[in-house]
Amino acid sequence: GLLSVIQRLKGSPEQELRIILLGLDNAGKTTLLKRLASEDVSTITPTQGFNIKSVHSNGFKLNVWDIGGQRSIRPYWRKYLGSTGLLIYVIDSADQKRFEETGQELAELTEEESLTGVPLLVFANKQDLVTAAPAAEIAEGLSLHTYRDREWQIQACSALSGEGVQDGMNWISSQIMNRKK
Repeated sequence: GLLSVIQRLKGSPEQELRIILLGLDNAGKTTLLKRLASEDVSTITPTQGFNIKSVHSNGFKLNVWDIGGQRSIRPYWRKYLGSTGLLIYVIDSADQKRFEETGQELAELTEEESLTGVPLLVFANKQDLVTAAPAAEIAEGLSLHTYRDREWQIQACSALSGEGVQDGMNWISSQIMNRKK
C-alpha cells in the first residue's frame, strides 16, 4: 500500500540499536548522552536511576540507556543488559584514584553472559583537563588488549566540548555496518 511506497521512496527503514551507557558516577555519562542528543550540557545533575534517549546517527536510531554509576546502583546494571547491541563505557580520565575501581567494574561487566561478543566503546572522557591520562595509557591499564571475544575501541573525548565524541559515534556506525555484512 501507500506505506510501502513511501518507505521505498525514503529508502530502507532506519536500523535500531540498543546501547547501554555505563561507568562510575561522575564519569560524564549524562553529559555525553546530552551531547549525543544535541542538548544543552551546561547543567547536569547526577543520574538517579536512568535516562533513555533516542539518538539518530549516520542513518541509525540508537536507543541509549544512561544508567547511574553510584556504587549503590551498580548491582542493578545487570538487569538492563539484555538485548544490548553495544556497550559504551565512560571513564573520567582525570580521576586516576578510581582507575582500579572502574577497571574492576568493566572487567565484571564484560564477563556477563548477556554481553558476550557485544562491541565495547570506551570513552576516555574529560581529556580537556590537564590531569587527564591519555587514552592509550587507560587502555593499557584496563588491559583492553586482552579482550579477544569482542570488538573494542577506546576514544579520547571531552563530553563537555564534544571533542572526540563524533569519532566514537563513527566507530559505532562502522560496527553496525560490519555486523550487517
